[in-house]
Amino acid sequence: MVRSVRHDMLATPTHDESARQQFVVAFKQFLNRNVRPTNKRVFAAEAAPAFAAVHGHAPANRREIRESMYANPRYRSWCAFNRSAQELMWEALADTIERERPRLSVRAAAYMSAPDRKGSLELDPSFVPPRDVTTVDIHLQPGGYALDLGNDDVTAGAFYESGGNLYAFGQGIRRNDSKAAAVQAFLRERHPAFRPKRILDMGCSAGSATVPYAEAFPEAEVHGIDVGAGMLRYAHARAEALGWPVHFHQMNAAATGFPDGHFDLIVSHNMLHEISSSTLKAVMLETHRLLAAGGMCIHQDVPLRFAQLTEYERFEYSWDTKNNNEPFWEAYANADLASALIAAGFAPEDVYEGHLPAAPGSLPWFVGTALKR
Repeated sequence: MVRSVRHDMLATPTHDESARQQFVVAFKQFLNRNVRPTNKRVFAAEAAPAFAAVHGHAPANRREIRESMYANPRYRSWCAFNRSAQELMWEALADTIERERPRLSVRAAAYMSAPDRKGSLELDPSFVPPRDVTTVDIHLQPGGYALDLGNDDVTAGAFYESGGNLYAFGQGIRRNDSKAAAVQAFLRERHPAFRPKRILDMGCSAGSATVPYAEAFPEAEVHGIDVGAGMLRYAHARAEALGWPVHFHQMNAAATGFPDGHFDLIVSHNMLHEISSSTLKAVMLETHRLLAAGGMCIHQDVPLRFAQLTEYERFEYSWDTKNNNEPFWEAYANADLASALIAAGFAPEDVYEGHLPAAPGSLPWFVGTALKR
């Protein structure tokens, strides 16, 4: 599965809407490829000397680098443009999704009630999404990941899939990118005989990384969990539209309610940087509890590890915390996932932390994996 897979739950733009969305992609690419690299030169030539003139020393840490850069008009201009590009992305998508929302709701309801449906959807009317997700609209996504307008609403999922595609293209990630495919390639290389019977995708969002497991392991029972009802309605309808059986549940990955030892493979894709440090530890404990003997977990996320970066790079990558509603971005970047897995009960020799080989037009995704004896 790659980005922009066609299915009838995808919000389809008109010609003019598509043109506006492609402008946003081009604008983001220009900012990332042509303007962002100049920020380091601005720091060296302007911001650092100005800071030193006032304080008597060059910026020595991330806090001082931030102070010097936010005092610089060139850098503030880039920040304003980059923030505006993100807002424009959602505004461009909103026209399409608002126009398509009645059709998407009707299609979702039809998939949910179809007598020949392949998967299932389990929502909990009493479920309260955790503050990790509801405190801010993450990535500035309108209404946030847990948006639920009731009944057959799928707005959150429609925004997430379409927005995720445009955001990736704006970062220079190509249409052939697939995080699930990268994890599956890792599995084939490291554990070629591994054949899970039951798979869980934690924080499945719109289900674009969940469906590939049903495709790769057709004999397995595949489950996806997330906290937003609107997101899950979309994920379920999307899986049905693509013809793959996936069972979706409204659950918190830190406390799912599944029985002990219920899964052979547990995965997550870009979930870790959206949760707090305490929630991450709870998720690792729940991962250990849910895995059967001989089972494996693979938690994949963005390749952002502060221990491997200079102070300037740490400042640069912390832009999303301040400007893109990513409250746990830096907590994730400083996290020691291997230690969290070991503390959850996995043996040190069964834990691996590293990066996946970067496919053309993709990233060297970070992974933390563990085997349960």
